[in-house]
Amino acid sequence: MAKRGKKYRNAVATLDQMARYTIEQAVAKLKECAFAAFDETVELSFRLGVDPRHADQVVRGTVVLPHGVGKEVRVLVIAQGDKATEAQESGADMVGAQDYIEKITGGWLEFDTMITTPNMMGQVGKLGRILGPRGLMPNPKSGTVTFDVARAVKEVKAGKIEFRVDKTGNVNTSIGKVSFENQKLIENFQTLVDTINRAKPSSAKGIYMRNITISSTMGPGFKLDVNLYR
Repeated sequence: MAKRGKKYRNAVATLDQMARYTIEQAVAKLKECAFAAFDETVELSFRLGVDPRHADQVVRGTVVLPHGVGKEVRVLVIAQGDKATEAQESGADMVGAQDYIEKITGGWLEFDTMITTPNMMGQVGKLGRILGPRGLMPNPKSGTVTFDVARAVKEVKAGKIEFRVDKTGNVNTSIGKVSFENQKLIENFQTLVDTINRAKPSSAKGIYMRNITISSTMGPGFKLDVNLYR
């Protein structure tokens, strides 16, 4: 295990390892313990009672956080004709078709989200080996393969995030920055936890929401009283 820095050790020393917090308490404590010289991301980890080895227990979805995540998202839209114009008018950072497909094939990846129309997936699908491992491949389930390009662009720009359970049953994502007002982080959290609860697979047995931990990028984790958020 890597040796932790002095600031991290000092922050941990102030914690009650057995404590379980409300989101309001945890956000306040998290800010007290944030010590990095940059604006840290506020991260959440959910431990779910699902077995992702079974396809019917894979938890995934999207949610538009009311206050975004504090990150400027670079949106690339692969579309043609009227849909390309629609993307430009909706605020997409980059719009094109074959030109961008060729750039990506050559190794260019200077974007955060790709949106495309269904009729372009035949060409975009060839990029799967490049985009898939990086989580950049458009997908109908995440709303990034759609003819409603304007809506997709606006949602991503407004703070839409995608979540998916990993092979160990955890969902890891972020809800903003340490610099956010407490109430904004709390509202982002509540929106996310409500969405994950609604995504519970019907085949999942026993306790679904098992643990929730919140932390900043460099800081210690705070365990929430999960009974309050099931």
